[in-house]
Amino acid sequence: MNISIRAATAADIPLIAELIRALAEYEKLAHEVRFDEAVLAAKLFGPRPYAEVVIGELDGAPQGFALFFHNFSTFEGKPGIYLEDLFVKPEARGSGLGKALLSHLAALAVERDCARLEWSVLDWNAPAIGFYKSLGAKFMDEWTVMRVEGAALTQLGAGAGNPVANA
Repeated sequence: MNISIRAATAADIPLIAELIRALAEYEKLAHEVRFDEAVLAAKLFGPRPYAEVVIGELDGAPQGFALFFHNFSTFEGKPGIYLEDLFVKPEARGSGLGKALLSHLAALAVERDCARLEWSVLDWNAPAIGFYKSLGAKFMDEWTVMRVEGAALTQLGAGAGNPVANA
């Protein structure tokens, strides 16, 4: 079986959308998928790309993807790579594709002089947790993910003195 990893292009938007939906189904979060493919295309491949995507293939057939972007560590004074999504279709699991996708991102992180590669995993996803631990990943137990979205995000952004809110 031949594994290959390639950078996604705008022509891959239908495939990326399909893989995102499959990931959401696996994570029991399909009800939270709200993206519009045209907007997704603009945000990934427009004048200011917000993230990058690589496609994992087995014998030339797309079987998985990783969507990632750069963050920054002030303590390290260097960028990092944050892996937003990693997904391998169920029929391709165990093929080495997930490890190949992560290895590709680790190589990019080293090539781009990044301090780290990091991601979040759902606490119930024991197969993924075991897989990540086998690769040397560690839990960041002292950190808790925080999020502001929807109406709370709009409300927070409307604060006094916010140039975005006053534009």
